[in-house]
Amino acid sequence: MIIKEYVKARKVELKDLIAKMDRKPTLVIVQINDDPASNAYVKGKLKDSAELGVEAKLIKLPESTTEKELLKLVGKLNKNKKLDGFLVQMPLPKHINEDTIKLAISPEKDVDGFHPLSKLNPCTPQGIMNYLKAENVELKGKNAVVIGRSNIVGKPMAKMLLAESSNVTVLHSKTTRPDFERYIANADIIVVATGKQGILDESYKYKDSAVIVDVGINRDETGLHGDAVPNLPVRLQTPVPGGVGLLTRLALMENLLKLHK
Repeated sequence: MIIKEYVKARKVELKDLIAKMDRKPTLVIVQINDDPASNAYVKGKLKDSAELGVEAKLIKLPESTTEKELLKLVGKLNKNKKLDGFLVQMPLPKHINEDTIKLAISPEKDVDGFHPLSKLNPCTPQGIMNYLKAENVELKGKNAVVIGRSNIVGKPMAKMLLAESSNVTVLHSKTTRPDFERYIANADIIVVATGKQGILDESYKYKDSAVIVDVGINRDETGLHGDAVPNLPVRLQTPVPGGVGLLTRLALMENLLKLHK
């Protein structure tokens, strides 16, 4: 199923679920940047909320906001009993430590699933996993390659694939080209999340039956591009745009419903 169709169908289910609730789920988004990608994501999250019947509010702060001021706001949101979940949109200005903020958000309100004690998974790997299962992609005993080792995508993705009994290999910037080629050639599932445009291209050999999930979003004067070049010779490849970004936003709404419960 095309990702757009899958997301649309799942949204109908979530909307019906929310309509039957006594109280609407509530979400707050805190933004302290004017990054074009962040603006697009925030706009998308607010659009999804309105569509599903979620009560969402954006708190946009100036880039001059100090870490102390942000931590004060986070503390206030943590204590707000009428609020189900909130997130602080990344990236943050250089003078604010992202890890400090992520750890300050209460696991009970952490809709992004970034806190180490959170019961939720980060939205991107969770969204990918939900989609792979909806597509009936076999995971058990399959060779899964995760390219990239970030705390938001790479590491949790590898952990989740491992939990599904996949044989998981994590490749990164220090992996040699011959090893890269060998692992890619044997991969049944490839999740690429490096932020390097076209890192996966026709120079590699792929299994015809392989599935490529492209998490990368790279912007240039011609538009948005993934970490993989389009139309590689595999069974399934997620597009950019219109791919993992939609799955991430959907998983955010699903995480919010879990917090609401």
